Amino acid sequence: MALSEHEQKLLEEMERGLYQNEADVVSTSQLGRRAPNYRAIGIGTVVGVVGLIAMLWAVQASSTIVGIIGFVVLFTGVMVAVSVPGKPIDSVRAASSSSTKPSASLMDQLNERWEKRRGGDAL
Repeated sequence: MALSEHEQKLLEEMERGLYQNEADVVSTSQLGRRAPNYRAIGIGTVVGVVGLIAMLWAVQASSTIVGIIGFVVLFTGVMVAVSVPGKPIDSVRAASSSSTKPSASLMDQLNERWEKRRGGDAL
């Protein structure tokens, strides 16, 4: 069943709007992205393990107060590990791309290695 001229124009307009909205969503979703802060993750993990050990000791010693303190320490460690943001991804990319040699993609590197092997060159 063929579409009328008016329906085809509407369909094309809707398609353009969809592509434009998709591009807007992609550009805005990458604005606030940040690299992970490994130092905060490490500190939070250590604090969380200390809190977990305190909770287990409190269960064995039947000490409610130490158990509550252990839970608070564990919760604090988890919150530190997940909530401290790192550097924005744009600055991380700018720092890594400031090297003199532009990095090739994984496929380019694999193709180069394959060509070296096929040509008899050593790696």
